[in-house]
Amino acid sequence: MKLGCIADDFTGATDLANNLVRAGMRVVQAIGVPAGPLQSDSDAVVVALKTRTVPARDAIDQSIAALRWLQANGASQIYFKYCSTFDSTPEGNIGPVTEALMEALHTRFTIATPAFPDNKRTVFKGHLFVGDVLLDESGMQNHPLTPMTDANLVRVLQAQCKGRVGLIDHLTVARGADAIAERIDALKAQGVCIAIVDAVTNDDLLRLGPALKDMPLVTAGSGVAIGLPANFGIEPSSRASRLPAPGGHQAVLSGSCSLATNQQVREFVRAGGPAFAIDPLQVARGADVVAQALAWAEPLLPQGPVLVYSTAGADAVKAVQARLGVERAGAMMEATLAAIAQGLVTLGVRQLLVAGGETSGACVQALGVTQMQIGPQIDPGVPWCHAVLPSGDGLHIALKSGNFGGADFFTRAFGLLQ
Repeated sequence: MKLGCIADDFTGATDLANNLVRAGMRVVQAIGVPAGPLQSDSDAVVVALKTRTVPARDAIDQSIAALRWLQANGASQIYFKYCSTFDSTPEGNIGPVTEALMEALHTRFTIATPAFPDNKRTVFKGHLFVGDVLLDESGMQNHPLTPMTDANLVRVLQAQCKGRVGLIDHLTVARGADAIAERIDALKAQGVCIAIVDAVTNDDLLRLGPALKDMPLVTAGSGVAIGLPANFGIEPSSRASRLPAPGGHQAVLSGSCSLATNQQVREFVRAGGPAFAIDPLQVARGADVVAQALAWAEPLLPQGPVLVYSTAGADAVKAVQARLGVERAGAMMEATLAAIAQGLVTLGVRQLLVAGGETSGACVQALGVTQMQIGPQIDPGVPWCHAVLPSGDGLHIALKSGNFGGADFFTRAFGLLQ
């Protein structure tokens, strides 16, 4: 292993792994901190955690455990991956985890940037844009768990950190690795511990890559990953993304309530795809929604992909949260969709697409998935993966961040796998 990665949710882990594979690395994604040593021959391992919205102390403890395992298995550089929309609260967890990893690695400085131009996430003068609008105007201000109401990343991260946060601006990045290194030295002299880095194109990320070669810890979204494999002498190759041939039935589970996923659900239904909507209030009243969804899906599965979703608009989500409470509503729907995932696999589904970070985490854990081989990209940030289930059966699975993918993602993904 050359690069050891820690991701704060499961879809973010596959997003990062996807970019590393595209740049030529052979990548394995582990679900949680593995109990034993690395079993496969890979260039990078991404340890997927569910730490984005847990208490900061828990996030730190799990991240340090992942760090120790990666170090024990030979990682020479550590990459802490968070969402390209910098999902967090004023308490963390991006800042606290970053500072804990810095302390454990005995390093005084690191960078931070969620820039991912392929998915229209850019950072300019320290401000995060989603497409053509600032983060706090993108819909993320309505996120049910981590509403983002400020696009100034220096300000957002400083609120979470004990050390000083600075900026490496676009003019410096445009001048290349030497200029970035000089700026880093200047920031260190000023007592800055973490620097937000501007990036508006992939070229910016590729210029940044060489400047990070000897940095013990890199923190970023998945975009920075495109510039790191070259530091290890690795070049892009299609061999890195090969998976076994697919088989079995096809299904989509969607728990994300993002604008992008809402659009994908609408497009799947508009195109004539069979879809089953879950009402959270029915679940709360004790209705056996899992059995209903599986009974609905069973006769339809031989005909093509089916969609089971709890995706809803921001107003509907807030109404449910007001009735049930934020934590209860989220945990209830995660458990319901995870149980449906188990049932679908029992019914012969071997190609499964899951939308939403929390939903993805609940589903892979319920299915007993512990490692995934990363395969070809569906859309930027979302690859197909292959896992071996506890039964010994193979499962092709894609874990999609709520904000990722084009409108036709659900209708197109399975064709690409074939």
